[in-house]
Amino acid sequence: MKNLSEMLKKAQEMQSKMGDMQAELDNVEVEGTAGAGMVTVVLTAKGDLKKVTLDPSLFTAEDKEVVEDLIVAAHAQAKAKAADVMQSRMKDLTGGIDLPAGFKMPF
Repeated sequence: MKNLSEMLKKAQEMQSKMGDMQAELDNVEVEGTAGAGMVTVVLTAKGDLKKVTLDPSLFTAEDKEVVEDLIVAAHAQAKAKAADVMQSRMKDLTGGIDLPAGFKMPF
């Protein structure tokens, strides 16, 4: 029974650490750029879009579709960086133990 109580205690500790990590990830920001820096987006590590910056040279009627595509590309880059941060933090939290493929965290 001692092993079971120790395992439950460790599970509770990990749950607490995961809650702390989730709160911390709200404050971690990643940046994605596209079009040689003409479009920049900032996301939280959870993937929430915080800011979009557009170079003024992009604002012509003919370029509207290009600007929209650049925003999507910059967002995709920032989202990928956010996923990398999440994976790195989870690896630190789990002591380097890889989680099973397809395992989703509740955030």
